[in-house]
Amino acid sequence: MDFSEQDDSAAEKGAYTLDRRCFIVGAGEFDGFLTVLPSGKFHMEPLLGRFREKSGVTADETLAVPGEGDLLIAADGGYRYLKNMGMEPDVLLGDFDSLEAVPEHRHLIRHSPIKDDTDMALAVAYAEAEGIRTFFLYGGMGGRLDHTLANLQLLTGMARKGLKAWLIGQGLVLTAVTNGCLLFPEQARGMLSVFCQGEQARGVYEHGLKYELEDAVLTCDRALGVSNEFTGAASSIEVKDGTLLVVWDAANGLPRRELLR
Repeated sequence: MDFSEQDDSAAEKGAYTLDRRCFIVGAGEFDGFLTVLPSGKFHMEPLLGRFREKSGVTADETLAVPGEGDLLIAADGGYRYLKNMGMEPDVLLGDFDSLEAVPEHRHLIRHSPIKDDTDMALAVAYAEAEGIRTFFLYGGMGGRLDHTLANLQLLTGMARKGLKAWLIGQGLVLTAVTNGCLLFPEQARGMLSVFCQGEQARGVYEHGLKYELEDAVLTCDRALGVSNEFTGAASSIEVKDGTLLVVWDAANGLPRRELLR
């Protein structure tokens, strides 16, 4: 599907469904969308104009590639990345300090530069108001350190509201999980790190990894969960009370996420 051919009447009417996913591209460093090869290995790839339906690339819950029916938002300077790939977002929003000019767009939302939220956060709020619960954030790291840190806080806030969000870029995937768990397959390789978001995260379990934790308490002032390793076994990260920020190599794709009852 080419978004440039899409009728935006549904966007204007707010006709989004709960299973629709949102892809946001910001002004940070962008190295392509996370796709999967026929071999099953994940890699970052520019899609160049159309959402690819060949070479084994499909859009589902385990693949961070926009598909038909998904919402694509350019947050300010992220518009430049999409235009360079020949892709037209459904919505363009921001204060346009990164673009230094306001482009013409069929669905443009302009914000004052005097605001409380980043353009990425405003894009999330827009999509959330339309009922979307699953988010893929690109162009949210690199560039300005303060914006990278703001996006890590954004992940935390989204997790605490029950939203599913993945921050992808620079060869990494990051997510926050609140009172839930992440399940990685035995094929996962490389490093994985876990950080406490908030004063404490209680009931932390890390199973199937080189360094395991059992009913541990993590705090925001000690990086006890940094630089763990996959071992070739199925593995999991779980927190019973609190929020964890988890980061791993994008080549491992996306784990299954479950909330605790």
